[in-house]
Amino acid sequence: MTTPSTIQLLGAVLFAVALVHTFSTKFFEQLAHTRPRHAGLWHLLGEVEVVFGFWAMVLMLFMFAVNGKEPATQYLESRNFTEPMFVFAIMVIAGTRPILQMAGGIVRRVAGFMPFNRGMSMYFVVLAVVPLLGSFITEPAAMTLAALMLRDTLFAKPVSTRLRYATVGVLFVNISIGGTLTPFAAPPVLMVAATWNWDIWFMLSHFGWKAALAVIVNAASAALLFRHQLGHMAERPSGAAPAVPAAVVAVHLLFLTGVVAFAHHPAVFLGLFLFFLGFATAYQRYQEPLILREALLVAFFLAGLVVLGGLQQWWLQPVLLGMDANAVFFGAAALTAITDNAALTYLGSLVQGLSDEFKVALVAGAVTGGGLTVIANAPNPAGVAILRGSFDDQTVNPLGLLVAALPPTLVAVLAFRML
Repeated sequence: MTTPSTIQLLGAVLFAVALVHTFSTKFFEQLAHTRPRHAGLWHLLGEVEVVFGFWAMVLMLFMFAVNGKEPATQYLESRNFTEPMFVFAIMVIAGTRPILQMAGGIVRRVAGFMPFNRGMSMYFVVLAVVPLLGSFITEPAAMTLAALMLRDTLFAKPVSTRLRYATVGVLFVNISIGGTLTPFAAPPVLMVAATWNWDIWFMLSHFGWKAALAVIVNAASAALLFRHQLGHMAERPSGAAPAVPAAVVAVHLLFLTGVVAFAHHPAVFLGLFLFFLGFATAYQRYQEPLILREALLVAFFLAGLVVLGGLQQWWLQPVLLGMDANAVFFGAAALTAITDNAALTYLGSLVQGLSDEFKVALVAGAVTGGGLTVIANAPNPAGVAILRGSFDDQTVNPLGLLVAALPPTLVAVLAFRML
């Protein structure tokens, strides 16, 4: 392990502080009620999506003070913010009424073929089919669709706290592993696929079929466990808007497809997004309010993670490379809970001479642990931003999420290590 610089040490300390902060957002929300004089500040610090952006700002202020303007600016410009920008664009488009109506119709049709009652079937399809669809429309889009459908159906009526957390736990884990059928949809896979020459056949044979089995087991287990609370999912949302014309849906799908196709080219997908905003404004009668605020908060969270995460390589890489293939699977799953899983696999892609077994174990571990915390997988903040209004104090408790995600994570462990 190389001797870290002052800024690297500071980055590690602030990263640790940010982690603790993510588990303490409820404390700040309580402060907002007990200390109304500065309620605005406490509410701001209680927003989980603000956490990493806030501490990244603190880091940059220190860098400007210690290193000066040029080095601090150069570091910031060396970071790749494509993923936060992409997640912002895809969330807004995937969360529109035309896309949701189309997705809801598909979910209802698929649920109609299930040998269960309609509510239970709908629940299963949202937690199984939509995450697997993420292998083609990307994980952030799948998370946005699934979270919005759950918000407007299952969480539209009072349900038990246990069901709420179990649903989010299964959703986050299934989204993380469900994107591994292809080499371009899951961020931790995307980081290594080109470098290691992993094509779709490699992904299907080494990850995809195992992930699909785990996704189905997780969704089916949750549906069976909570079958008595799922009946209202079969009901159409009250006051449902009129159907959107097929032509408008088709245009939205074209924009969605274009943004996904050019996911690595921000100049293109942001241009398409701006055209989309113009189209949505022109046909506003077919839209609900766009989820711009939620998408911006998620992008801010991910951008903060990019800034802080860029200074963690000095300790993360030696930790990973000190493990064998079996240890790296469990090590990556555990480390993913405290850092973005794409960052872990990216570090692995920088190392020459790794065995194929080590590479597969690293990525499998990274996606397995992707549902344990908000920061473990890039789409997770999107799910939290959309669903937190359905939880007590408008907050998804990080410890509750961790506990709820452990059983489906164990299923993923068994699928990737035993099959």
